[in-house]
Amino acid sequence: MNEGYDYLDPSNALNMPEMADMTFAMDFLIRVKEGVRNTAIALTETATEGARAILRNQLHQGIALHQEVTELMMRKKWFHPYELNEQFKLDQLGAINAVQMAQMKLFPEDTSRKGMFDRTPDQ
Repeated sequence: MNEGYDYLDPSNALNMPEMADMTFAMDFLIRVKEGVRNTAIALTETATEGARAILRNQLHQGIALHQEVTELMMRKKWFHPYELNEQFKLDQLGAINAVQMAQMKLFPEDTSRKGMFDRTPDQ
């Protein structure tokens, strides 16, 4: 990482909104998938027909939402479920970006605020 690099300068945030959108969409897709799985499990363990009907409806809605989010991500080229090489490249880029963000020196070494106030704190 560059010592003189200003991480807070907006010009250095090129493509950051799209990368954030892609990350949020992938997280949402994972959560929807978890919801579908959990609803399917609950459906197999439910005894009453009324509860089963509600869970079946939620399961269908979850599957439809999963398809909608997947299609959006594929359209935006944020997800490549049928092109593993392309998906691998995206996953690698995400991992590299995560490591680079973790290495950023966003805060000063000295966080002391001594001398910054107009009076001494009450005793």
